[in-house]
Amino acid sequence: MEDVITILALIFLAFVALGVYATVKAVGAAKRGVDRTITQARRTVEDTTLRAKSYGQPGVAGELAQLRLSLRTSMRATQEALHAGVAEDASLSESLALFRRLSAHGLQLDDELKRLEREPDRATIASLLPQLKERTQQITHSAESLRWAARDRARQFADDDLDALNAQIDIEAGALRHWTQEDQPQVPGAPANPPGPGAGTPPGHDSGVDWPEPAPGEGKSDTAEGPWTEQAEGPRPGQADGPRPGQADGPRPGQADDKGPQAISAPDPRLHTGYPWQKSTRPETTN
Repeated sequence: MEDVITILALIFLAFVALGVYATVKAVGAAKRGVDRTITQARRTVEDTTLRAKSYGQPGVAGELAQLRLSLRTSMRATQEALHAGVAEDASLSESLALFRRLSAHGLQLDDELKRLEREPDRATIASLLPQLKERTQQITHSAESLRWAARDRARQFADDDLDALNAQIDIEAGALRHWTQEDQPQVPGAPANPPGPGAGTPPGHDSGVDWPEPAPGEGKSDTAEGPWTEQAEGPRPGQADGPRPGQADGPRPGQADDKGPQAISAPDPRLHTGYPWQKSTRPETTN
């Protein structure tokens, strides 16, 4: 029983401690939020006042307000740029450390300008203005250098990432359009290269000159043929490839084997065997 009571007491104490811790955290967060809001409101009021003084008050007071406004605007923009970039790029931590050192000089100059606004001796302030302007320009120039360097670095990283992404997208798009590749698969049996001019022309024949074919029996020589004839004429329609029935393959006996005109003898009807489309004659019968 005592063990159960001890365990319950420990659980109760744990819940109480957890509640106290959560309350303290909530109060601290609320306090920081209120402080941040008050600081931003005060800053907005101060900036608005300085802007009004720089435009509304001529002379030394207006110049001091203009110096403070330019200094505060430049330092605040640099601080926001570095704090936003250091979360993504750890190499900006050194730049942030340099900006903290620069901020110390900027805060010191801002406090000095703020005290000079309440200074009644305007002549002394006018003599100090050139030196104050030079210090303000040095600080703002250093702050702008850090700010633009951080922005250029972030933009360069973004451009490199975009170029790499575009290259990957081009590769993926080319892979999706695999049917539009330059090397198309060839059809089996098709020539590798398309036939060019003169392809299929027999050897010895000029593809650029088309000689007319001679008419049958025109310009033929008894000894040789012309250079533009490719081959001997084939058999005429109605003629068989071989010799006619009744004709001998060679010259007949008693005839001279020369190239002169030769007489054509009539076919022997006894050697005529007929054509395959003719019906055979039936023998006559006697009654």
